[in-house]
Amino acid sequence: MALMGDTDIVEDHHRFGLPRAGRGMGPAFSADPPTIPLQGGADLVTFSRNELREIFNLYGRKVASGEWRDYAIDFCPQKAVFSIYRQAAEYALYRIEKQPTLARRQGLYSVITATGLILRRGQDLGKAIAVLEKRVKLVAR
Repeated sequence: MALMGDTDIVEDHHRFGLPRAGRGMGPAFSADPPTIPLQGGADLVTFSRNELREIFNLYGRKVASGEWRDYAIDFCPQKAVFSIYRQAAEYALYRIEKQPTLARRQGLYSVITATGLILRRGQDLGKAIAVLEKRVKLVAR
């Protein structure tokens, strides 16, 4: 009888053709995740582990300060979306989108408000989400 460790993967990744973690095999996932094939032949766009780390570092700081409370992640054939919520039952305050089709024209990443205003686009995720880091400063007269 084998005990399950902290690094063992419970989900069945075999159906997607992904490697399973095991002894001597190293980590199950690389920094760039494999695309997940769909029935129509298209692949889902996903965030890599490093991209999610950057996003969750920002998200954790904002949750600790009480500004954000919930999030959602959506993967589609055209884009991957990380939505940020103030409350669980309301609209998304911000969306961080990754669209490979816009990579050469406007930038792979974009930060969009609830009204659809694009705050920033760019090739570097860190620079794109830096717009959400800005603090409101008190101005004295």
